[in-house]
Amino acid sequence: MILSKDYGFDTLSIHGSRKHKNPMGALNPPIFMTSTFEFDDVKDAEAIMNFEKQGFIYTRGNNPTLKLFEQRMSELEEGEDAVAFASGMGAISSVLLSLLSPGNNVVVHKTLYGSSFTVTHKLLPKYHITCKNADFTKPETVEKAIDHNTKVLYFETPSNPNLEIIDIEQIVKLAKSKGIKVVVDNTFATPYFQRPLTFDVDVVVHSATKYICGHGDALGGVAVSKDTDFIQKLKFDYMCELGAVMSPFNAWLMLRGLKTLGVRMRQHEANAIQVAEFLEKHPKVKSVIYPGLKTFKGHELAKKQMDGFGAIISFEVEGGLDKAKKVVNSMRLAKLAVSLGDCETLIELPAAMTHAGYPKEKLKDFGLSESMIRISVGIENVSDIIEDLDYALNV
Repeated sequence: MILSKDYGFDTLSIHGSRKHKNPMGALNPPIFMTSTFEFDDVKDAEAIMNFEKQGFIYTRGNNPTLKLFEQRMSELEEGEDAVAFASGMGAISSVLLSLLSPGNNVVVHKTLYGSSFTVTHKLLPKYHITCKNADFTKPETVEKAIDHNTKVLYFETPSNPNLEIIDIEQIVKLAKSKGIKVVVDNTFATPYFQRPLTFDVDVVVHSATKYICGHGDALGGVAVSKDTDFIQKLKFDYMCELGAVMSPFNAWLMLRGLKTLGVRMRQHEANAIQVAEFLEKHPKVKSVIYPGLKTFKGHELAKKQMDGFGAIISFEVEGGLDKAKKVVNSMRLAKLAVSLGDCETLIELPAAMTHAGYPKEKLKDFGLSESMIRISVGIENVSDIIEDLDYALNV
């Protein structure tokens, strides 16, 4: 039984293009909760280990539940294959290490998630791989930063937490002309709203902990590519050897989350648009950053390369840092927490929490501020989210 890849997103996210029924006729795939697989004989073991036949050896290298999750993510991102990781940072760090060598450099957008900033600016240099910042919203500054040792361009779009939209097509065109690989973090948009591989990006990475899982109960990461040779190298030379393997149980939770990804993203976005419009009109809000607002700088580009605007909003309140702290501390429904993409609305101060690794004296250079508030709009009744924000803003 082969299902068509031409099915719509919601259908593929539930069924995929699977070739066989699940074992024992189970409607849902089983969890292969095993560390080790047995062989028929030594000849069978040798054939599997030499990739002469399909099979499984040890879950650190491969597992049926992990493989199903990887196939599903590959289909949704319109790639050829994928590698699951224990976390989003496992995916990001392994991909960068697989593409870079001592003496190389990576050019990154000036605004990255806090741990991605730490990996690129503090960890990689320990291995003689340097990092350069550029404003990827201005391709000319990226081109200026590139030299003969540049091997990778890495960015998020929308970026975390200031939601800058980067023109994927323009960056890829620049990179391809110089033989440079492009890696895009698609966590905020998900494959429901954006598929960077269709713009010839080399690798897409996700913190699957966020919207892919969707329920805040499992860590995971994934890297997807159209280059199957690269995926083979990434899986067995990096993920397997560095050991950032996803648990089969977490892979099963990710598959469960994918079933409702489209439904959830539609509701997340519908709520976010109303919340952003409410904040934009509120007298105690200084500025609102959300791609779905017409006043947002990258609104037209977001409309062009995305199928929706997502559910992350950043904003500044009148009164600066003290007032920002008071707002997040006064929320009653929304939870003060790191992460995003859960059914629950989450709120935080990035400079003090998810992006605490950035030097405080240079926050402005990175497109941040101490008083910026980031909200991951959940799928609760939107009137309750707005009422909660209104209460906190007026305390």
